[in-house]
Amino acid sequence: MVRNIALVGIGKIARDQHVPAIADSNDWQLAATVSRAGTVDGVPAFTDLAAMLATNPDIDTVSLCLPPVPRFDYAEEALNAGRHVMLEKPPGATLAEVHRLHDLAASRGLTLFATWHSRMAAGVAQAREWLADRTVTKCHITWKEDVRHWHPGQDWVFEPGGMGVFDPGSNALSIMTHILPEPVHVREATLIFPENRFTPIAAQVQWSGNVSGDFDWRQTGAQTWDIDVETNRGTLKIAEGGAVLFIDGVKQDVGPNREYPALYERMADLVARGKSDVDLAPMVHIADALTLGRRVWTEPFNF
Repeated sequence: MVRNIALVGIGKIARDQHVPAIADSNDWQLAATVSRAGTVDGVPAFTDLAAMLATNPDIDTVSLCLPPVPRFDYAEEALNAGRHVMLEKPPGATLAEVHRLHDLAASRGLTLFATWHSRMAAGVAQAREWLADRTVTKCHITWKEDVRHWHPGQDWVFEPGGMGVFDPGSNALSIMTHILPEPVHVREATLIFPENRFTPIAAQVQWSGNVSGDFDWRQTGAQTWDIDVETNRGTLKIAEGGAVLFIDGVKQDVGPNREYPALYERMADLVARGKSDVDLAPMVHIADALTLGRRVWTEPFNF
């Protein structure tokens, strides 16, 4: 069964990932977009969510690609209109608002999917399986990229609720919380804030279980998205954001990387079964790091 879906927020991530994933899907047809500026060729475009919902009763699912802060109001409106909702990562600006959306979806018999695309990376499932019966002795995350490349001119990432470097860092945390056989918790953090910004541009985090992380949005040149794990029986390395996997130094055959297509397949399955998937573990770690973190100020940052 092919379902109609609307895409809200036609920015970089929507164009780069969501639009092609939907176009190649056997489950979904992009039937409308909602955006103040962006459109998709050949697809009816709206600038107002309420107008789209009112005139398209055949669209039963809405995928939200907006920044985290405005996302709650759009998600609530869609759920109240009886539509299933798919949330880009991170799923909201606060934990409480996503809990509220989850309760609302449940009360109306609707699907809410808080997506974590990096969990769908090609090497993650095999990494989780390999670690399941091992004892982790050390784990280190190195997640460094260039904010000017991935969020060009998007000042919202440095506004309250934008999460700063933890916006991409949530990708690492979504993998960490998925693959480690035992849960961990934040013990301490150092958060590096530009003098002219409200969210961190870099962070170092220490968790229980000898787990640590180094996150930085100032890296130029090659980007680094690695997780290195030492266990009582060998080592594991996730590279390129989960697309590449090494076990005991040997590169594994993990197949093609299909993060966003896999998300839309998962959403179709959830809707068909009347289920939701709202795992907030990565957001809990972000909130805890921001609560416990010691602030350090650095030079101003401008795009």
